Amino acid sequence: MLFRKYLYVFLLVAIGFDAQAQQADSTATVYDLQKCLSIAIKNNLTVQQDSVSAERARINLLQQKENMIPNLSGNAGRYVTTGRSISPVTNTYVNQSVTYDNYGLGGNVTIFNGLAYQNAIKQASLAFQAGKMNFKAAKDVVTVNVITSYLQVLDALQQLSAAKSTLALAKEQDDRGELLEKEGSNITASTIYDLRGSLQQANVSFVTAQNNVSSAMLSLFQVLNIPYDRYATLAPLNAADLQGDKDADPETVYQTALNSLAEIKAATLQRQSAEKEVKYYRGLLYPSIVGGYSLNTNYTNSNTSSYSDQFRNNYGTQVSLGLTIPIFTNGVKRNAMSNAKLDLLNDKYIEDNTKIVVRQSIEQAYYNMIAAYKRYQALDEEVKAYTESFRISKIRFESGVLNSVDYITSKNNMDSATISFIAAQYDYLVYSKVLDYYQGKLSF
Repeated sequence: MLFRKYLYVFLLVAIGFDAQAQQADSTATVYDLQKCLSIAIKNNLTVQQDSVSAERARINLLQQKENMIPNLSGNAGRYVTTGRSISPVTNTYVNQSVTYDNYGLGGNVTIFNGLAYQNAIKQASLAFQAGKMNFKAAKDVVTVNVITSYLQVLDALQQLSAAKSTLALAKEQDDRGELLEKEGSNITASTIYDLRGSLQQANVSFVTAQNNVSSAMLSLFQVLNIPYDRYATLAPLNAADLQGDKDADPETVYQTALNSLAEIKAATLQRQSAEKEVKYYRGLLYPSIVGGYSLNTNYTNSNTSSYSDQFRNNYGTQVSLGLTIPIFTNGVKRNAMSNAKLDLLNDKYIEDNTKIVVRQSIEQAYYNMIAAYKRYQALDEEVKAYTESFRISKIRFESGVLNSVDYITSKNNMDSATISFIAAQYDYLVYSKVLDYYQGKLSF
């Protein structure tokens, strides 16, 4: 029974696409859902910004790791003095021009600084992971928006298909009325005008449905962030893709979201990163131990030895070990740690709020889906009843035993129920896909 309903929906969608394709230029571009998703993700500026942020976080992580590596630098200089100066060889005053070259190589490494560097690496690593999750979350949001917009176009196309059928039926009855009038049949003027009015009403509904298709397509192209192509068409979905999951449980969906939703993961990782940042600034309050090493050599023209001999014989080395104790730093380090604690508190609030919003969104989507499904089921029965009622009314009207007012009322009831049925079916489908998003299992 349920499969027959979805097959019916699929056939209506296919008819709608065929109607749109007939109106489109033969060279119209066809967009399927995967193509739309690729375009939207590529063109979305929020996704691009989050990509940049993730790359910036990666570079920061690389820098924090490199801070642990000993640094090394070299220096070279030439000095020329004239007149009275101190000889670099004898260390006595001389009154002559002296050329002095100096070369050095040195570096240092932080041996201990309260584990500040280690915590900085952990903080940057977690921030990088959070950045990647934010990037994924941005793509997920775009995906949901594209799927929703795509389904809205399908909905509009189904409405157009129904409106087209209604218009064709109204035209058929109007033509029949005019034919009967020409043949001198016993048909009243009010019946003729009722049929004409019904035809114009159906025509207005058809034009409105056409406009709704164009509006839905425009919205989709705006999500894709590309210029609107009024001749473009959409590829139909498979019947299996037009199914929802009415058996989803909101608590189960939420628990799944806690472990799989990129948005929640990003908030959790950012809070963990803030915890490491507090430890980083706390480490800066501890004494630090720095080791150093240098190698130097020189040359002077006041020495009779050759350049190469002096360069080789004048070198000296130095090893150092320094202890720095932060006694008073104008409160800079303690205030930095205090701000880091406030950042941590704020990130905790963001994480908690993210979970609350996700839970509420899941609950809202679930109950909207159930309401749409119940309405969809009820309308299915209503459509069947009004369709059979109209079939009988049509036979009676064409037999001359039913007046035009009752006939048009019967037709309007069937049309209204059909349109409401289509809308309810797509409301159910959209909310079902939203729940799929929170469970990390968007299909298509």
